[in-house]
Amino acid sequence: MSGPPSADLLELRDVTVRFGGLLALDAVSLTAPRGRVTGVIGPNGAGKTTLFNVVCGFVRPESGELRWRGARLGRHRPHDLTRLGIGRTLQGLGLFQGLTVLENVMVGADRHARTGFASGLLALPRADRDEAALRGRALARLEELGIADTAARPPGGLPYGVQKRVALARALVCEPDLLMLDEPAAGLSAAEIDEIAELIRGMRGGPGVVLVEHHMDLVMGVCDRVVVLDFGKVIAAGEPAGIRDDPAVLDAYLGEEVRHDEGTA
Repeated sequence: MSGPPSADLLELRDVTVRFGGLLALDAVSLTAPRGRVTGVIGPNGAGKTTLFNVVCGFVRPESGELRWRGARLGRHRPHDLTRLGIGRTLQGLGLFQGLTVLENVMVGADRHARTGFASGLLALPRADRDEAALRGRALARLEELGIADTAARPPGGLPYGVQKRVALARALVCEPDLLMLDEPAAGLSAAEIDEIAELIRGMRGGPGVVLVEHHMDLVMGVCDRVVVLDFGKVIAAGEPAGIRDDPAVLDAYLGEEVRHDEGTA
């Protein structure tokens, strides 16, 4: 996507989504700047996943617009994201069990491939050099995430936390300008969540990050800005310290969690 550089890589303007009679997003606006971590939180059914799916091209908004690097983003599809410079992980791992860990990561690198990874697997002409470059890039990402020793293994037999890192490596291998993370802490142990937090903090100053997450300690510990959804509306937006103490947020989400913990102690 051509156009002048913008401090805000991604911008949603008054995005509305309906599923039949359900208003999933109600004129939602937010921005995701480069080099910063933007968190999106809210109770179940608040619209977080719908927002993620709009950005990723799974869902079309009824009204409003998306802008990428200052230019309007039209009818993009999920397979267009790496070309645009957007990497993503999903709630489900989405790993290919018939491929090795290394091959799974290479699938995410097609932004830099001339012939495409599929051509490399088929040994089509002119693919060898491209495949070698992708292999090196994928191995480097696995090394950075501390799981290079799993490169030749199928992902299915690996611990869930390691599989999460494989999915993250696949999102990072295209060297995205924006990284979309959909509940990266789901299913992880406390120690693994701490490790994910360190990885995300280490991205500051690099790609922009949009983090959709339920785990509040992770959100408050890594995000520069937090947007709170409730019933499809933005009810608060700001720095984590302010969000933590916002009465509307306490009523909609955090307060419910606190009251539940106190009642079951």
